[in-house]
Amino acid sequence: MSLKFSHSAIIVLFLCSFTTILAHEDEDPTIKTMEDFSGYPIPEPHLSFQNTVSSLSVDTRSLQKQIDELSTFSDTPAPSVTRILYSDKDVLARRFIKNLMGLSGLSVREDAIGNIFGRWEGYNPDLSAVGTGSHIDAIPYSGKYDGVVGVLGAIEAINVLKRSGFKPKRSLEVILFTSEEPTRFGISCLGSRLMAGSKTLANALKTTVDGQNISFFDAAQSAGYTKDEGDLSSVFLEKGSYSAFVELHIEQGPILEDEGISVGIVTAIAAPASIKVDFEGNGGHAGAVLMPNRNDAGLAAAELVLAVERHVLESGSIDTVGTVGILELHPGAINSIPSKSHLEIDTRDIDEERRNVVIEKIHQSAITIASKRGVNLSEFKIVNQDPPALSDKSILDAMEASSKELNLTHKFMISRAYHDSLFMARVSPMGMIFIPCYKGYSHKPEEYASSQDISNGVKVLALTLAKLSLQ
Repeated sequence: MSLKFSHSAIIVLFLCSFTTILAHEDEDPTIKTMEDFSGYPIPEPHLSFQNTVSSLSVDTRSLQKQIDELSTFSDTPAPSVTRILYSDKDVLARRFIKNLMGLSGLSVREDAIGNIFGRWEGYNPDLSAVGTGSHIDAIPYSGKYDGVVGVLGAIEAINVLKRSGFKPKRSLEVILFTSEEPTRFGISCLGSRLMAGSKTLANALKTTVDGQNISFFDAAQSAGYTKDEGDLSSVFLEKGSYSAFVELHIEQGPILEDEGISVGIVTAIAAPASIKVDFEGNGGHAGAVLMPNRNDAGLAAAELVLAVERHVLESGSIDTVGTVGILELHPGAINSIPSKSHLEIDTRDIDEERRNVVIEKIHQSAITIASKRGVNLSEFKIVNQDPPALSDKSILDAMEASSKELNLTHKFMISRAYHDSLFMARVSPMGMIFIPCYKGYSHKPEEYASSQDISNGVKVLALTLAKLSLQ
């Protein structure tokens, strides 16, 4: 009697047996799995899949200690965290992460702008790797879990698999992305955008400066990066550089906590867009210029703020959101009529077309308001207008299966916040794992995720990485 195995059956067999001994270079791992299944004697010990699941153990105390220690690299006092790109605290935090990667036995490298990679070599290193990771930069006066859970949790997921005796077929790589937050240079997901091959951004960075008029390249060089500021193409990744990418993150919303669910499986990341608007009026003395004679740039800005809210609500969808996060008036004196106003608007939706309709309505309102109030609309600039990203089905299946095997409740959900995964989706299949956070708080000192929830997320990540590494 002969046994015949389909390709899909062999993959299933891989998921049913994790070998604890690294396959020899001249050994066909498929044949070895078939031998395991068919009962041939194997001299090396092996670990069954179910035993491996039960042996996944997260060192929660050590992981929480690392999160706490990383939070001390901050320019504002605890419990807040402020860690700005290429600052002294950012450089120290990067050094901390690289040290942890090294202690976990990962080979560490950095690219020209400071994306950091820690690789666990698989027994078939010629295959494209499975990636995971997030960011550690933090906006002013924020918390210590945003992004950090996805970096320190990814390193711990590697440790979990190593302790279980698992050996990856595809290499596993932890990525620390440079500047997910737009704090310093106004560019969100800077590192992952460049990794995804944005030539437009690479060119724009040549003339980009921060609020202190420090150029991007000067700031990067002060942190030890961008030796050759004329060319950032070395940061670009070819499509398919990773076979899969999975990011662990706090939800930054209240749904999982409110519903008592352990794990969120992200099906899509909403499409974000950013707009900069400038109005210019005449200004003047707050007492001497009568109301009918004013061309108030501040009132034009205020009217546009309300228009943003109106147009978002007109979409009819709860998934459409808009925020005016920056509003600046010049000269900024209580007794001076604003002669200039500057707004920065964030709009997001899971439906790209619906979001774009809102953007066009905002633009038309800005034109109408400027005309009505006798001010000049000196700028209406769409800084970025990114499409949504859909999670890959094979990764969704792996995350769902991992949650079930770990007996953790899960929920399919949308990410309305955007992450580096949005841009990694342009390089490889992508997926995200959410864990609950206290009251959905994020970007504030009260941000918190329990050790148990973090542990659950790390286990799901570890098991998902293991499954994907064997494909």
